[in-house]
Amino acid sequence: MLTLDPSQPARGATVDIARLLALRFPARQLDIRRRRRALAQLSGGQRSNFRGRGIEFEEVRGYQPGDDIRAIDWRVTARTGEAHTKMFHEERERPVLLVVDQRSSMQFGTQNCFKIVLAAELAALLAWSALGSNERVGGFLMRDRDHWEMRPRNSRRTVLALLSALAETPAPAEAGTVNNRFSTLLRSVRRVARPGSSVFLVSDFEGAEEDEAREEFFQLARHVEVTAIHCSDPLESQLPPAGRYSVTDGHARAELDTGVAGLSQRFSELYSQRVDSYQAQLQRLGIPMLRASTTQAPLTLLRNIYGSTQASPDAVATHPPTPSESHGS
Repeated sequence: MLTLDPSQPARGATVDIARLLALRFPARQLDIRRRRRALAQLSGGQRSNFRGRGIEFEEVRGYQPGDDIRAIDWRVTARTGEAHTKMFHEERERPVLLVVDQRSSMQFGTQNCFKIVLAAELAALLAWSALGSNERVGGFLMRDRDHWEMRPRNSRRTVLALLSALAETPAPAEAGTVNNRFSTLLRSVRRVARPGSSVFLVSDFEGAEEDEAREEFFQLARHVEVTAIHCSDPLESQLPPAGRYSVTDGHARAELDTGVAGLSQRFSELYSQRVDSYQAQLQRLGIPMLRASTTQAPLTLLRNIYGSTQASPDAVATHPPTPSESHGS
């Protein structure tokens, strides 16, 4: 039985399925249907320009002063000779698609965990919260050589399949081969995400600066509600103390001298510029971007935005579901 303290950062270089299962209980502190004011501010002044599955037709009634004239039902108005308005309500069940980046760039970390582990635990919390709110949950895992997908269903088995896929070790990229581009993977996400879906994209956004990726983001944001979560590690923004270090990308090895004058400052500036550029790009599309770090507990980040006022008292020290619970539907 695993004891989990969700107030602590994620741990390890590989994803632990037991931890993902145990996150079912602290996820009760979250309600992903609530987009708090803080999240709205991150998305800028843009408003969504679509009505997908998040809005359902309810009835037609007589026009009343203050009604939106764009909602007037002209057929009924012409037939009756009196103005009538279409009424809508929010659909209670909205498909949730969790898009998690598992490419080589995510298999890195120097404090507490690799980014791929951080992303998996964020996705697990979101998945359990969505299931607890009776939402349909699906997944799309971005990988170097392929991808894994499952369309949204309101089923615990679907969530368990997603968690199992997250815990699988992705095949390493081969030296000299062409891996999936971020834009290509986003195009596949557009195929899976139905209009009106709520899409959570958890990634380090490697390759998001390419023109093709910008276009795919634009097309995606036209039809679904996107929330971006940017994963990072402190070493990506700040070099270690002055010295000579051996570094590798998994294929080649080189030596890095961090004592070169001005190198550390320039390194930090370039990183900040790149991440700020991602955020500005997404903000123009009305997409909020949260910043997650390997030094921070995933639950803490999500609770700041989606914190539920009805947290369960057993949502702190937890254990995974029993086998009978795990295989229920």
